[in-house]
Amino acid sequence: MRDADASARLADWLHAHPRVFVLTGAGCSTASGIPDYRDRDGAWKRSPPVTYQAFVREPATRARYWARSHAGWPMVARARPNAAHHALALLERDGRIGKLVTQNVDGLHQRAGSRDVIDLHGRIDAVRCLACGATSTRDDVQAQLAARNPEWMHAVDAAIAPDGDADLDAIDTSTFIAPHCDACEGLLKPDVVFFGENVPRDRVFEAQSALHASDAMLVVGSSLMVYSGYRFALLAREAGLPLAILTAGATRADALATMKLDAESGETLSNALETLGIPREAASA
Repeated sequence: MRDADASARLADWLHAHPRVFVLTGAGCSTASGIPDYRDRDGAWKRSPPVTYQAFVREPATRARYWARSHAGWPMVARARPNAAHHALALLERDGRIGKLVTQNVDGLHQRAGSRDVIDLHGRIDAVRCLACGATSTRDDVQAQLAARNPEWMHAVDAAIAPDGDADLDAIDTSTFIAPHCDACEGLLKPDVVFFGENVPRDRVFEAQSALHASDAMLVVGSSLMVYSGYRFALLAREAGLPLAILTAGATRADALATMKLDAESGETLSNALETLGIPREAASA
């Protein structure tokens, strides 16, 4: 589908549904330089991410995770919002979005100016102690990793992978020293939902309530292959709400959609805003 056609259809759809529940995924951040996990058919592009169980129980897995994160974090920290993030922030400012729920952990929606955001899977820029619950910033943990692993500075040249990860498959990570809590020496974990871990119930309930208070649901940049996002498409269908999907490639919910737009999200959203008469200015620095 041509992006111009997709933009016109999306503008008409947004005009008809003034209060929209938005769910975004990795495809919303690829233009910011953060890779996604899946291809156009929804298949894994690389090995699946580490599971919560392996991270907690296996020191070697934990060391490998933090070594890769140490290499990948600088590139994620430098990422900036793209046209899709700015367009969604402007739609919220115009009163057209009831709630934005993102499966991404990069915080780029907030940096673009979105205010009413549920970070369904948490935020990669925060770290939590699994023992005492103390929180710290990812920048602070990065400094600790650099101090404990000075010989690993070469790793920052590794290829970036999704969610602050990096490809270090050819490097032995067994000697990498993982971070520990300054308060209790407990294990530290990014404050994100790992595979094998449940999304906190309060986030799910808040998102469900917002969905039921909306006129329609719009998916942007998600294949919906993970159930934590797919469940909202199912709820929309059960509630009789129109479901529009703006994603390049196939999604798990294509059969549920009342409108599917196979197009690039940033340009499509930006042009739709222009059709609606919403200025295409950046919402926030």
